[in-house]
Amino acid sequence: MAIAPQTDELIEEEAEREIVEEGVGISPRLIFETIRREGEEELERPVRALWWSGIAAGILISFSVLGKSLFRAYLPEADWTPLVENLGYSLGFLMVILGRMQLFTENTITTVVPVVLRQDMNSFVRTARLWCIVLGANVVGAFVIAAFFGLTPVLKPELLEAMIKISEHATGMEPMIGLISGIPSGILIAAIVWMMPSAPNNKIVLVVIFTWLIAAGDFTHIVAGSVEMALLLLLGELGIGQAVFGFFLPVLIGNVIGGTVVFTLLTYAQIRPEIRG
Repeated sequence: MAIAPQTDELIEEEAEREIVEEGVGISPRLIFETIRREGEEELERPVRALWWSGIAAGILISFSVLGKSLFRAYLPEADWTPLVENLGYSLGFLMVILGRMQLFTENTITTVVPVVLRQDMNSFVRTARLWCIVLGANVVGAFVIAAFFGLTPVLKPELLEAMIKISEHATGMEPMIGLISGIPSGILIAAIVWMMPSAPNNKIVLVVIFTWLIAAGDFTHIVAGSVEMALLLLLGELGIGQAVFGFFLPVLIGNVIGGTVVFTLLTYAQIRPEIRG
């Protein structure tokens, strides 16, 4: 009979321990290890799987452009309109990120972590290979869906007009502005990846808030922007030179700087003293 109070006390202590662990959360070192393992898995995936997943991501990310266009076309003009309008930008990212599709800007952190840990040529080559495959597939998917939106009667005229205006703004920045605007976008996407392991029950909120901020801040994103670029190219409203050198390459560089050079290397610096060897 004397065992019961001891058992109750043990249960209480265990419950309290679990509460404390939940309050402390996952340490940065464990988050980094989680992302490293995910990156290793991505690097081992077959080329065909990466390719088709990347094409799917390029197609689905178009719903960010479509969502924003829907709000632009049908909301009244008011001071609050841009804040609501940019919520539509989260739609495609929700589909891609929660659907575990291959999005290039996510790979600026996941597949770079093995490189910064191993620091060998083989890891660098594997990551470069994956980047090329995924980015190429994302762009192909972007062109496929842009052709569907722009060259078929699927969209109402007012909706297509809104999409064209949004695309003109996104691709019409000066190259240096596009590059600089791509840095915060790369940081924010990398931040989503970094925070996912410690917020498993709030993934939707996390993606919506951070991608809304990308749109509201007028930051540039290479994959969603590729849909806008492809639409204007196919409609003959954007030259190939401006598309590649005025938009695509500057934004690509900005996203890589934000996701890899800024976010990944800084997070690595904070956990480096805790890594053995």
